Amino acid sequence: MNLPNLLSKARTSSAWRWRLNFMLPWAIPFNQPHGFKVYPLATGGISVRIPYWRVNRNHIKGIHACAIATASEMCSGLSVMEKLDPKRYRLIMRTLHMAYHYQAKQPATATCVPTADEIDERVVRPLATNDAVDYSSVVEVHDASGNHLATATVTWQVKEWSKVRTKV
Repeated sequence: MNLPNLLSKARTSSAWRWRLNFMLPWAIPFNQPHGFKVYPLATGGISVRIPYWRVNRNHIKGIHACAIATASEMCSGLSVMEKLDPKRYRLIMRTLHMAYHYQAKQPATATCVPTADEIDERVVRPLATNDAVDYSSVVEVHDASGNHLATATVTWQVKEWSKVRTKV
């Protein structure tokens, strides 16, 4: 699966968006029960929709904090990998910091919009002289009414596959 190409095509085509959302649960089986849907944004970046389903709710009928965190991680990772070649770079989450602001009682959307220039400046160029680089991105989560539910800061360690020392 050529992820950057698939995300690019899904940005402008509902058929390719359907293919993307059909393939991602197979590629990332941990997220399958949550029913997340990925929507590449027209101007760049990724949004992940979190349905207000029973499996995503907590004991007080709000979307569970862990479902919001998982969607934020997915959104951030896809938005970074959209700008990098997954065959050349390995991405591993180093830290995830969540700040929750409001109770989620309806469907929610996580959004992350890094620019190509930002990825080039903070990831690609430093990798020319370093084995690994840490890159942090911010994800905002809002509900269907526009309430700001949470802010996630996800830090990724990015490495070229040739620099990875563990066997795959």
